[in-house]
Amino acid sequence: MKLSDGEKLILLMLADMYKNLKIKGDFDPDFISRTIHDNHLWGFNHHYSGIPFEGEEDRPPEVAETINILDMWSFLEDSYKGLSAADKKKVEKDAEPFGKNPKFNGFDGNNEDHYHIANYVVRHLESFPSFKGRDLNAHMPTIDGYRRMYVLFDSIRPKLVGRLLTADEVVKILNVRRHPGP
Repeated sequence: MKLSDGEKLILLMLADMYKNLKIKGDFDPDFISRTIHDNHLWGFNHHYSGIPFEGEEDRPPEVAETINILDMWSFLEDSYKGLSAADKKKVEKDAEPFGKNPKFNGFDGNNEDHYHIANYVVRHLESFPSFKGRDLNAHMPTIDGYRRMYVLFDSIRPKLVGRLLTADEVVKILNVRRHPGP
């Protein structure tokens, strides 16, 4: 979605009026204001999916990549939680230093646009509730490792219908973060 500066101003004024007049309806004035202020206009398509907006192609490619990485980490965390104590020890040993209770630690807030997208997706689109309340700023570069992890995860994903990752799969995915090769 593309909005002119004038359209943004009009929407912000309407959202302000909607909020101050305490109008109850289908639109969330805080969400509309935040989406415009954060310049994540692609979020309208997601949040108000019943409206046939044009311009899905306007969504930056980093958005899909960020969502894929968040999804991968959700699988990793849920899978680790479901492992037996012995399998958790295996992951801890074989995927050191990432194997001890693996958790998504975010993106570099200073240098990776994915950080701002992830914050918006988790906090304002309310997707990936397990990440809500976390500091998503890793304070170090993460995207290259996450990209390597996602390539491997994506190759395993079709086999994950009705099941979580095994300990061996978790180890492989965590290890490729650090090591680009086999």
